[in-house]
Amino acid sequence: MKIDWSSLWKKEDWWANWVGFFLFALCISGIVGIIYEVPKFKIWTANPLDSIPAGMLLQLLILVVGLTILYTIAIRTMKESAARFIPAFIVVFLIVCVSFIISNQATVKAWGLAYPLWAVLIGLVIANTVGVPNWLKPGAKTELYIKTGLVLLGAEILFGRILKLGPAGLAIAWGVTPFVLLFMYYYGTRVLKIDRALVLVLSAGTSICGISAAVASAAACKARKEYLTLTIAIILIFTVFLMFALPAFCRLVGLSEIMAGGWIGGTVESTGAVVAAGELVGPKAMEVAVVIKMIQNVLIGIFAFIIAAVWVVKLERDPTAPRPGLGEIWFRSPKFIIGFLALSLISSFVLMPILGDAGVATIVSGSKALRGFFFSLAFVSIGLESNFRELAKSMAGGKPLILYFMGLAFNLLLTFFIVWLTLSGVLFPMPI
Repeated sequence: MKIDWSSLWKKEDWWANWVGFFLFALCISGIVGIIYEVPKFKIWTANPLDSIPAGMLLQLLILVVGLTILYTIAIRTMKESAARFIPAFIVVFLIVCVSFIISNQATVKAWGLAYPLWAVLIGLVIANTVGVPNWLKPGAKTELYIKTGLVLLGAEILFGRILKLGPAGLAIAWGVTPFVLLFMYYYGTRVLKIDRALVLVLSAGTSICGISAAVASAAACKARKEYLTLTIAIILIFTVFLMFALPAFCRLVGLSEIMAGGWIGGTVESTGAVVAAGELVGPKAMEVAVVIKMIQNVLIGIFAFIIAAVWVVKLERDPTAPRPGLGEIWFRSPKFIIGFLALSLISSFVLMPILGDAGVATIVSGSKALRGFFFSLAFVSIGLESNFRELAKSMAGGKPLILYFMGLAFNLLLTFFIVWLTLSGVLFPMPI
């Protein structure tokens, strides 16, 4: 395979890096966070307009104009039509705003039905009822949006916090994950006989950290979009259940907050749901759960690179062709992982020593708010690009659900065992 190295900078992955780097630089400069506040929708009870105070309309306008300019530059560089993209993107952005408004209704928020669920649902309703008009399709850039969000997610991975739980945190977050991933992969491919790309995406999403890991693995193995959509749908639905079920079980059996936090952080598949579930147990549980989930998030980049290498060298290799070299592995590897790791290193080893916890927290709060918009843009796009008939074909007679439940059960049991070993205080001293 001849690699066109000169075109790599024009690819979607690279533009996710460029946009992510630029926005994080604005956060560091204080333009985002101090001079300009990223709009945050308010909780409302009866009137949806209460979610958007008067001053927030200007913030939303600045955000949509800024993102439109950035992505239009990317679209033009990638030789696509800016004239078709701009109106479609603005409509997708408005749908995002609707998803945030719905998720901030007081009762809906109390139930933990967060914006990703509503963003996907709105897109699905449009796609499977009236249909997506041709003029709107150019705005559904799922991978570009979510990869940009993943680059910004890297800024939230602080190595100092990762070390806070010491070996116990590493054992829970990293010790369990490979076993769950391998168990699901072999069970899915050899017992259930599911397409290995779907198995891999679902296994990564279940064992590592939900949607973010699923997207990274899907990019690495070039999985079909239906596989990613199906995985995200399964994860979103059952994450809501786990968010309430695990804290209730922890209280029922009398687990300490530290053990409960370790178990929640290692098994609940969404960072936002981890925070909510931890809070339902207590402040200490939430702190431990968030640290565990952050440690798991580090694996996104590592596993994406490993998956790309294995796919190129072994699973998709033509036995009659020469053995692929490092160049081809690099070409197939998702490049947004570079941005993810770079921002993590910058936050941990450049900004933290200079600015301290409070300064980095201010910067990251801005990048985190922006990340929420990028993820929501991606979820709306996933819904718009999804067809129930195609999803039904991917369901393969319910086998993906069987695989998910088996993997989830294995993950819950193994993580609970490791949490008991490391955080119960029976065999080892308590780390915190």
